[in-house]
Amino acid sequence: MNPAQFLTIFISSVFIYNVILSRFLGLCSFVAISKETKPALAMSLAVMFVTTMSSVITWLIYRYLLMPFNLLYLRTIFFILVIATFVQLVEMVIRKISPPLYRYFGIYLPLITVNCAVLGVAVLNVEMFFINGKSVPGSFFYSLFQGICVGVGYTMAMLLMSGIRERLDFANLPKAMKDFPLAFVIGAIMSMAFMGFNGFRF
Repeated sequence: MNPAQFLTIFISSVFIYNVILSRFLGLCSFVAISKETKPALAMSLAVMFVTTMSSVITWLIYRYLLMPFNLLYLRTIFFILVIATFVQLVEMVIRKISPPLYRYFGIYLPLITVNCAVLGVAVLNVEMFFINGKSVPGSFFYSLFQGICVGVGYTMAMLLMSGIRERLDFANLPKAMKDFPLAFVIGAIMSMAFMGFNGFRF
């Protein structure tokens, strides 16, 4: 394993190719749940946990099931089933262990199942760390770390957005610009700002 590769994955996942602001995945939760910081943080932590664990599970399935039996064409179906099953399992565990936390999450926890950012991480892992039908050395740890870093990038984008929207609640805005229209404008400006991390191309 190359330590520099971990640094590259961190910078790339959090800043250069941020899952929300650069890859434009998970926009539904980004716009709908970023009105306040607390729900945004709760959703972000749940997404980070799911992206991390799904990266591990999907890597194992891809490496030890899909590749040996030549079932790579079923990759997307398997990954969606894994993510949906895992989210349901997490939901049941939280509901059993901590009912107050389950009520606090509300609808946010089931929404992770349809968050395309989670599927995007799983697909990105197998495309980056499997070359010519073989896993690169350290691919398991790279996939695990990328799942964490994508969650960190998601959290950063959600907290930035929720902080801006909370401050704008005190602004005198036209009625037509309140809520979702303004959220899309803010998201577009944030996305253009993050393009600077990718450098300029002529």
